[in-house]
Amino acid sequence: MFQKIKDKVRLLSVKDKEPYLRVKEITGIMPRDITLYRTALKHRSASRGEKSDKRVNNERLEYLGDAVLGAVVADILYKRYPTRQEGFLTTLRSKIVRRDTLNQLAVQLGLDKLVLHEGPVTSAHNSYMNGNAFEAFVGALYLDRGYRACCRFMDKVVLARHINIDEMSQKEVNYKSKLIEWCQKYQLQFQFDMVSQKMLPDRTTPVFVSRLTIEGIFCGSGEGYSKKESQQQAARQGYQKVRRDVNLVNRLLEARNKRKAQKESTARK
Repeated sequence: MFQKIKDKVRLLSVKDKEPYLRVKEITGIMPRDITLYRTALKHRSASRGEKSDKRVNNERLEYLGDAVLGAVVADILYKRYPTRQEGFLTTLRSKIVRRDTLNQLAVQLGLDKLVLHEGPVTSAHNSYMNGNAFEAFVGALYLDRGYRACCRFMDKVVLARHINIDEMSQKEVNYKSKLIEWCQKYQLQFQFDMVSQKMLPDRTTPVFVSRLTIEGIFCGSGEGYSKKESQQQAARQGYQKVRRDVNLVNRLLEARNKRKAQKESTARK
């Protein structure tokens, strides 16, 4: 109660109240250092004209927010499902923090309209920018108001209003199908190889290890009690990488173009 009064008094001394009220509307929590949230909503394209030593964008906050978000969601799920095992909790957490979900949350919260960027919004921007801004926003909230505030925001706002967590827990994500669809969209060649098969200590249960390469570039690996499960885990790791790592995607596209050029050159001979 005392803290709420202090926040209201602090707001009275602020000239431009709109940014503070906007963050309060989104999170349900009054911000203290509004510059953190401004940085969280600044895409790297908006800092290209700045000197390298003074360049500021949301990438560092995104890095921090990614780690905080994973811990907060794990914390919430651990308490919400006290009898469920590690596999269930890990899978559900990955569904909540995956790029598609974060992109949708950013739009639902209105963060997409607040992101500062330069140039047209391309399909590449759409794949990463909004979800990255959401993570950076969480990082800003963590630095500004602490871990408990992040838990409150995710529990009372995000999970209570924007995600049906029980319904999501029932949905299975076929990452291999998603990866195949993504590779076909960009005409990329992929391959799953079984790297090894090992036995658990009981010497009766085999564990398969699969490796995923796209255009000859390693993109993920996974373990499972069947070849199918190990490939699914490798696909999950690979799909999450290509949905958030722009540099990896550029490498894959370059490798594809090189492969096609060599094929055309051979065909002309």
